[in-house]
Amino acid sequence: MEYLEVSPYGIIGKDFKTLTYALNMDVVSGLPSTNHEGSELIGAVVEIPVGKRKYVGVVLAVVGKPKFECKEIIRVLTDKPIPPQLLLLHRWLSEYYSTHPGTVWQTMLPSGLNKNRRKSIIRSDLISDASSNIRSDLINLTIDQQKAITKILQMKTGTAMLHGITGSGKTEVYKALAMEAVSRGKSSIILVPEISLTAQLVSEFKKNFESVIVTHSKQTDAERHQTWLSVLSADKPTIVIGPRSALFMPVVNLGLIIVDECHEPSYKQEKAPRYNTLRAASILADRTKSRLVLGSATPLIADYYTAKKLNRPIIKMASLAKKDAVRPKTEIIDMTKRDNFLDSQIFTRPLLGEMTKCLEAGKQILLFHNRRGTASVTLCENCGWHALCPRCFIPFTLHADKHKLRCHICGHSDRPPTSCPECHEADVIHRGIGTKRIEEDTSRLFPSAKIKRFDGDSIKGEGVHDLFDELKTGKVDIIIGTQTIAKGLDLPKLALVGIVQADAGLMLPDFSSAERTFQLIAQATGRVGRSKQPTKAIIQTYQPNHPAVIFGVNQDFEGFYDYEIKNRMKGHFPPFTHLLKLTNSYKTEQGAIKSARNLATSLSSTLHPQSSILGPTPAFYERQRGNYRWQIVVRAKNRTDLIKITEKVPPTHWQSELDPNSLI
Repeated sequence: MEYLEVSPYGIIGKDFKTLTYALNMDVVSGLPSTNHEGSELIGAVVEIPVGKRKYVGVVLAVVGKPKFECKEIIRVLTDKPIPPQLLLLHRWLSEYYSTHPGTVWQTMLPSGLNKNRRKSIIRSDLISDASSNIRSDLINLTIDQQKAITKILQMKTGTAMLHGITGSGKTEVYKALAMEAVSRGKSSIILVPEISLTAQLVSEFKKNFESVIVTHSKQTDAERHQTWLSVLSADKPTIVIGPRSALFMPVVNLGLIIVDECHEPSYKQEKAPRYNTLRAASILADRTKSRLVLGSATPLIADYYTAKKLNRPIIKMASLAKKDAVRPKTEIIDMTKRDNFLDSQIFTRPLLGEMTKCLEAGKQILLFHNRRGTASVTLCENCGWHALCPRCFIPFTLHADKHKLRCHICGHSDRPPTSCPECHEADVIHRGIGTKRIEEDTSRLFPSAKIKRFDGDSIKGEGVHDLFDELKTGKVDIIIGTQTIAKGLDLPKLALVGIVQADAGLMLPDFSSAERTFQLIAQATGRVGRSKQPTKAIIQTYQPNHPAVIFGVNQDFEGFYDYEIKNRMKGHFPPFTHLLKLTNSYKTEQGAIKSARNLATSLSSTLHPQSSILGPTPAFYERQRGNYRWQIVVRAKNRTDLIKITEKVPPTHWQSELDPNSLI
């Protein structure tokens, strides 16, 4: 009989982080990897009894026989234990983000591991001679690509930032590095920010590798379970591709981690443990002695500053991958000049003219706007009444195709009124621009064009990853969408990018609003100018002289970095400080205000001299799902001070977020 310390999946009780169980070795007699010794079971996924219920748990240690009576482990669920680096990463995530270990396991492991599923192992072997092609493949690469590969391979371990302009060919660098890893018998994890980019990257890797293992949130629980098991049982080097959760795949011999488009906010998980994928990836790389490559044309200001400060390699790729590629012509259109809107309320005359030329020439168009729906405001021209969500008190968004007003916070919907509920006049109008409105106007102006819209309202099977082949071959004439289409996509037939309103998010009350605006403009503009065909990008904006717009249109990261880092220093925002965002939620406004003020007062009395409190203030979305929300932001030079503060936050009504990407 062995005695094991087990960490349960999920929260059984706040104080029960580990439980001790007895193990009858007959339970594991059929498992080839255990050799009937308890020490071999560290990392094993097991089923345990808790009261009358059954839970999944992970074995952390072998312990001596305790003085109390122990229940027995019901069964061992995996043929192999979880790799030791994931146990170390689990502990780090729990400590660094001050999160219960059971909650961390819910993030790291697929659900339903104790359900009986038919195993369907996905092939993970690669082309036998793929790794031997790396030297010959380098001949076809640009000088920038060759230099980047050489510099990264000179690092035995550690982190490198691959700062390559859009179209510089970062994917080919990723492939070459993965081949080198395979030649050493090592596996690779390739992370992408969106599912929409998975199909493109998988397509690229299949050119050199026989198969890859793909994981993403659109898979069913059974599919994700089987994918997880296939990685755990792989006996050859494996390429794993997916969004941030792919980082937790049980890869045995890891040698390379790549985070593509590493600036994207989707790499920060919004629910506990609210981890930053880049930080977690650096810990995993350190534990496995792997290389970590952070790739982006527009890296985060804070990450770029940190890389420079720590003298980490910043490898620049400033030339286009295709030698005959011609950079796009760019034009900024001032939306304050109303004579630009003689033919449409959405599209300026220069943009309409270029769209007409492209369609006549059989070329593809991409229209970007970072707001979905038809209209963002429904109001009465007679008395000023606004249609607001009764649960969140924010304006409803009109979705004309479904004839509904919908709240984009809680999902509550209502029918658009035919008359004002206040003054009963029929002067109800809809204002603002969303992707559905753009689609409607485009269909009216160009009725014969094939149009596809991609945003948060896209139905299953109609996403970018589902229709990628249609987009790539040019079967779609006009692509409309939110940020899903603004990053990473390489479309050979694309000749024109139109940004409908470039400054839509610029005035948000947040320290990162200028950075996000710059990134979206630079990334959207970077979808063209990748081949020898002439291309163009037209940027419509109400603020044509704002630095974020100017630098974004010119894809001038260095210029924007110099501008923005000075603002961050003056405002005492990251990377010069660390932030902790505390948000409460109460049924009554009075309850939210009182709780926020009490906590702020309590924290102020023990605050470190180099720390400060902003607030309390109403949260940006002050009311959400019927509850009132107030917010406190704590700013500190030392992050450890913030971790200590999280321990003082009330366990109910309050939510803590360390290192938030945004204060909204």
